[in-house]
This record gives sequence, C-alpha cells and structure tokens, in this order.
Amino acid sequence: MTSDRGFGNGLAELLEIESARGNRTYWADLWKYRELLFFLAWRDILIRYKQAVLGVGWAVIRPLLTMVILTEVFGRVAHLSSRGEPYPLLVFCAMIPWQFFSTVLGDTGASLVTNAQMVTKVYFPRLIIPASAVLVAFVDMLVSLVLLVIMMIWYHVVPTWRFLALPAFSLLVFGLAFGAGAMLSALMVRYRDVRFIVPFIVQLGLYVSPVGFMSDLVSAKWRTLYALNPMVAVIDGFRWSIMGAAMPISVTSTVIGVLVAALIIVTGISYFRREEDVMADRI
Repeated sequence: MTSDRGFGNGLAELLEIESARGNRTYWADLWKYRELLFFLAWRDILIRYKQAVLGVGWAVIRPLLTMVILTEVFGRVAHLSSRGEPYPLLVFCAMIPWQFFSTVLGDTGASLVTNAQMVTKVYFPRLIIPASAVLVAFVDMLVSLVLLVIMMIWYHVVPTWRFLALPAFSLLVFGLAFGAGAMLSALMVRYRDVRFIVPFIVQLGLYVSPVGFMSDLVSAKWRTLYALNPMVAVIDGFRWSIMGAAMPISVTSTVIGVLVAALIIVTGISYFRREEDVMADRI
C-alpha cells in the first residue's frame, strides 16, 4: 500500500516546474503533463471506491437502479411506446451516455476548488484537472458497456452495421462533457454559487433529455427546439447504433445537436483558457 509520503513524493516529481517554457505551446504542455493527467485520474478512482463498502460495484448499481425506476415509471405506469423493443434496454442505452455526462459535470464543477493547493503552488496546464474527471467517468462507462453486452445477450439483440457508429456518438458525448465541465469548473472559481446550480442542472437534464422515453414522443412543432439539447442527438445516436432500425434517428436533430455540442466545446475550453491565468489568485 502506498504511503502518503510516497504519494506526495510521486506528485512532486510529476509537478517539476520549469521557469523557462521556451516556445512550447499550451497543447504541447498538455501532452508533456500527460503522466499527471493519468496520475490524478487514478488518484480520484482510488478515492471514490477505496473506502466504499461495495467498491466499484457502485458503477454497476447506479445505472441499474436508475434503469429500473425509469422503466417502471415510463414503461409500465405511463405505458410509453418502445416500438416493440425491450424497454429496459431502451433506457439503459440512454443511461450509458447520460450517466457519463452527468458524472463529468458533477465532478468537474468543484475540481479546481478541490485541488486549490496544486493550482496555487505549481505550474501545469489547469485543463488537466477537469480532463482527469473525464477519465474517471470513462471507467464507469466501461463497466456500463459490459452490462450492456450482457443485456443484449439476454434480450437476444444482435448488433448490426450501425454499431460502427457508436464510437462517433461516444466521441461526441466525450467532447460535450469535457467542454461543459471545463466551463463549469472555471465559473466555480469565480462564482462559488455554481456548486448549487450544477446538481439542479443534472437533475433537470435527466427529465428533459430522452433517457426514459423516445425523443419522437415530443410534438413535431417542438422537435427543432428540443434538438437544441445536444444530449438528444447523443442518446438517439446510442439507441440507433445499439438497437438498430427500430430506434428512429432524425438527421436534422442530429446535425443541430452536433453543432450545439461543438459550440459548447469551443466556448467552454476558450472560456477556461481566458480564466486560467488568474485562477491561482481567485481560488
């Protein structure tokens, strides 16, 4: 078991400061400090599950319980259509990207404040801190993907060529979560009230995103407005990739979702970069 002293020494070695940065660009610095990125991600994974009674089992329990509740509410109580497909699988396909996205938002929001001592004492690209939260959430996502395979076998769902599109929609939710998380983490350094807003956004987002139902239930006249929520394109894309032609996907909604996600990514990272130089003073 690694001692606190060993942990501190390892961190100090990774955070070796160089006064002369030469002509290195910011993105080159991100690559240079990639070991720190993985180090912080591994630390957060250990902290999250080390003293938990069920350990990594929580990565299984959370999406499964949410799936059961949403299936009961929307499938059995509200009797919403699943186009003849298993309702639990319909919900779980949506839970994978949603759980990833909501976890990243929750973890990145306070990430800079939590690591205030590092931010104020040593140089490293601050963007590494919210990026490490993305890696931690990715570990949970991998566990969920294993559960998905088990469910597909149970319900005799055979993937088609559409499954090849899954990495593209995964990349979309990765970028969206990273951009939104970077912006929230920078905003929290300036406005501590953000920590009260993030849980509300996550809770509200679960119900305004098509996690427990299909997006085509939304009235046609509101469909374009609804597509401004980029998670609509992500969730529909996951279902279409995994469950096949039975799950509808709108080209228009997908294009709108991708454009909105791109805007969030660019805006979030740009805002983070603008705030980065003064974070140490404000935190």
